[in-house]
Amino acid sequence: MGNTTSSGSGNRLNTPIGKHSGHVRILGSKDHILRRNQLSENALKVVHRLAEAGHEAYLVGGCVRDGLLGLDPKDFDVATSATPDEVRALFRNARIIGRRFRIVHVCFGREIIEVTTFRGQHSGDEGDHRSQQSEDGMLLRDNVWGSVDQDALRRDFTVNALYYNPIDGTIHDWAGGIEDMEARCLRLIGKPEVRYREDPVRMLRAVRFAAKLSFTLEEETEEPIHLLAPMLLQVPPARLFEEVLKLFLSGKALATYLILREQGLFAMLFPATFDALSVLPWAEKMIRQALKNTDARLAAGKPVTPAFLYASLLWPAVVMESMAMQAEGMSEIPAGQQAAHTTITRQLQHTSIPKRFSLPMRDIWDMQQRLPRRRGKRADQLLEHPRFRASYDFLLLREAAGELEPGLGDWWTQYQALDEHSRREMIAALPASTAKAPSSRPRRRRRSPRKEQRTS
Repeated sequence: MGNTTSSGSGNRLNTPIGKHSGHVRILGSKDHILRRNQLSENALKVVHRLAEAGHEAYLVGGCVRDGLLGLDPKDFDVATSATPDEVRALFRNARIIGRRFRIVHVCFGREIIEVTTFRGQHSGDEGDHRSQQSEDGMLLRDNVWGSVDQDALRRDFTVNALYYNPIDGTIHDWAGGIEDMEARCLRLIGKPEVRYREDPVRMLRAVRFAAKLSFTLEEETEEPIHLLAPMLLQVPPARLFEEVLKLFLSGKALATYLILREQGLFAMLFPATFDALSVLPWAEKMIRQALKNTDARLAAGKPVTPAFLYASLLWPAVVMESMAMQAEGMSEIPAGQQAAHTTITRQLQHTSIPKRFSLPMRDIWDMQQRLPRRRGKRADQLLEHPRFRASYDFLLLREAAGELEPGLGDWWTQYQALDEHSRREMIAALPASTAKAPSSRPRRRRRSPRKEQRTS
């Protein structure tokens, strides 16, 4: 990355988190490729206003990391010596959020610049209002302020602890992030087991960054993950839902899935699906293809809905549950519907699924039972269903994985492309077995005339 100037040693630090190291590697503006015109104008405004008010301020994290890697910088975060209250006082469009970590959101229309105060070491005498940990070491509250070098060593990975000063164009590295970036190595700052216990989601972040950046997990960073994976069960489901979206909607869904499986983390997020993978021969292929398709859509600039993603990830669990219910004597249609309900209920204990996604997901699953039944007006009614396209894509996915015999997907592919007369011919040629869909609703008994007379 060019020549560097340095205050102290440029080697990786082994200093415990929170101690003043005094060592920082500084890249001058001519020694790196990150430029101001790559960055958010609103983020630059925030840094400049903080600096004008006498506070230290930097852009930090993903935007700096990605810019240095030649990627399009996003996620513009600011780290500053100003406290949350001092930041809010400078910006009318700011609000303090969070209790566990107090941060400030400075809003510019739809763009939000996240501003955090430099965090310091835990001395043990901060009081519960500032710092608090569970018996397992998980940070329940962390509002201990410090200096910029302390803040750098409190961050998660070395490549995320690079600080950019847009005023003079310098990049400051207290944690050896530049060296690790050049080696394409993802390294946790501090003792990995302690850092994972502080926040188990860091294990998911390790996987996400390794997949997104095509980095190798450093040996000590990787080693405790299998042992500590069950700690994810202590993380609120709402938070894990957001993490799942980040994992699989970053453009590297398939690579992410493979690392999650390898590290024993997928079973913590989708336990019922994990169990089904060892039983259903087509399940692994279906999930991999669904994630590969997700990556392709994102690469082409097409939208991906979490409803379809979750429908694919949970479908093997639904099928397993339905099979178990049918083995106990329940018929196919109600078994499928009950299995869907049971699967979602169990999944909510691990990752929440907002109704705006769970309801369309249920529609996609329900349509799988309706798509084979096309006689009469049913085919046209299905074609007009708002979830038809997603359900059709899902059907193709199932056929490609080998869950279903091929044929139905081709029928629907042809049917969509034909005129009205040709469609009627296709329906007329269908075998009688597709005539009616069995109803899962119990038939209502007609009351006998005698009973009606008695009750009148």
